[in-house]
Formats: sequence, structure tokens, C-alpha cells
Amino acid sequence: MTDLEKTQIQIGYIPLLDCVAILWAKQRGFFAELGLEVTLVKEASWASLRDRLAFGFLDAAHCLSAMLPAAALGEDQLGIPLQTALVLSHNRAFISLSQKLCFDLHISAQDTAQQSAEKIVSAIQAQQSIQLAHVFKQSIHHYCLREWLALANAEVAQKIKLTTLPPPYMVEALSNHVIDGFCVGEPWNTQGELLGISQVVASSQDVIPKVADKVLAVTADWAAQHPHTHRALVAAIEKAQQELQTLEDYTEVWKMLIDFNIVQFQCSDSIHVKKFHSIQSIIRNFVIESSVPKLADFHWLIQQMLKWDHISLNQQNIDQISQNCILSLQK
Repeated sequence: MTDLEKTQIQIGYIPLLDCVAILWAKQRGFFAELGLEVTLVKEASWASLRDRLAFGFLDAAHCLSAMLPAAALGEDQLGIPLQTALVLSHNRAFISLSQKLCFDLHISAQDTAQQSAEKIVSAIQAQQSIQLAHVFKQSIHHYCLREWLALANAEVAQKIKLTTLPPPYMVEALSNHVIDGFCVGEPWNTQGELLGISQVVASSQDVIPKVADKVLAVTADWAAQHPHTHRALVAAIEKAQQELQTLEDYTEVWKMLIDFNIVQFQCSDSIHVKKFHSIQSIIRNFVIESSVPKLADFHWLIQQMLKWDHISLNQQNIDQISQNCILSLQK
């Protein structure tokens, strides 16, 4: 494509299942088909990814949806506007607790999200030290943990101090008794279970609405300067998303996830079979209906910031910030 403003592109990502469409677009040559030479850059944490995107070291990134309104509000201490034209996943996170804690508190797989929350809150109110972690302050994972605890007690949900850890370190931190539980996306919940360390006690889908979790983000300035390149990036990833939804044989996808060190455990149609098919189903259903960002998602994210982060905004501000987070690629 001769109208591309830039062809050499750096895309940042965090090792999670929901970066799979970006990786697959690279693997299948969909970027190259559109004239893009893409380098994938694994980042150590959401904070480093955000900073490197904001300051131009990355052209685009696999981003937490809540980072966009946080940037608009200056809550990220940077205030560099971020925008998205593509949803990479809707909420598919899970809350996991240590197996020992589950045993001690009689939390079982049959418990509802509210029942597990009530048992944790009762322990906290009895002065038991329980340390829970999420991936980033502005994330659905943070809000999911607080909303889960609020099913049992809103005051505990508001007051509890939560730890922030990058997704790949969650299982290790639990194993080392640094934390007692976490909310994170896959495959880290599955890894914890297969290692015999953690147990899933709730799904984000049982606690919060279906909202955008990860998006492909760019800075507003970058988008304005590279409209054709941005459109090509989105088109290549959308093609990958569509193929992943209908693909029957996931052998190459699985190999790619192992090669990128995202999946670090044995899992196949003959080993840990249920987990294997569950992960495939999650990948197929990251974006079920549409990958176009919705205003309602950003409204919900901002409302969560108002609720848990004590930010004050009027409805007009909420509407304007939500609108500014979304970039339409309609010609």
C-alpha cells in the first residue's frame, strides 16, 4: 500500500491470551499483506507499556481499556490522550485464591461469586490478613475485585488495600505467599490451577457487565498523523480475529502461544483436556459480536473510577471523555 504514512511498526503487548489476535496477524502475514513490517515488543508491566506508548517508543499497543479514560483524566500522571478503534477482548478475567485459603475458609467450586466473597469478607472482618492483587489500578480487574467484595460488604470493598502486580508474576507471587489471591486474565488462572497453587472462585462475567477489557490503543497524535497506517493495522488484526473465531485446528495457535511463552504448561486434547478446550473457547469468544468500541463501555469504566477512585465528574464530562477514547475509522 503506497499511501501508508509509516511501514515499520512497533506493537507492545503483555503476555496474556487476549494479545493472540495481534500475534496471529504477525504469524499469518496479515500485516505484511498490507505493507506493514511489524515488530512485536513484550513489555514487563502495564505501566511500562503505557509509558512507552505515550512517549512514542511504541506505535500501538495491547492496552487495558481503562487506561484510555485514565489518560484523559490525567489519572496516569501523564495526560497524553489515548484512543482505540478496536476491541481485543471483552471481560474474560477470573478471580483465583490460593488452594490453602480456599480449604481453610471452606470455599468450594460450587460456591457462587457472592458466597465466596462472603467467606473472604468474614475472614477479613475477623482480622485475618488476606492480600489480593490486580494487574493495574485502572483496569476491569481492579474493579472486578472490588465489586466482588462489595457483593458481601461495600465498606470492606472500599477500604481494602489491594496489591498491583504484572499478570505473569501473579502465580509466582501466590506460590511465594506474597499474595493470597488475584484477578487476572488467562492463561495465568489456569497455570495456577494446574500447578496446584490456586483455585478459580469467580468469573468476571459473574460480577461485572460485559465490557471491553483490552483494546488496540494508539496516542491521539499518532492516529492523526498516521490514519492509513492505523487503518491497515486494525484491518490486519480484525482479519486475525475473524480467522481465530472459525479456525478448527488450533495446533499452530497453541504452538505460537508456547513459543511466545504465554502458555507455560502442558495442555492438549489428551492432557488436561477440559482446560485445553476451555482456553480455545475463550480465544474464539474474546470478541463475539463486534470489535468496534462502545461508548457504554467507557461510561461504565469512568463510573467505576468515580466509585472506587473518588473522582468527581458531571455527566457531560463523562460523555465527552468516553467519546474521545473512541476513534472511528469510517471513511
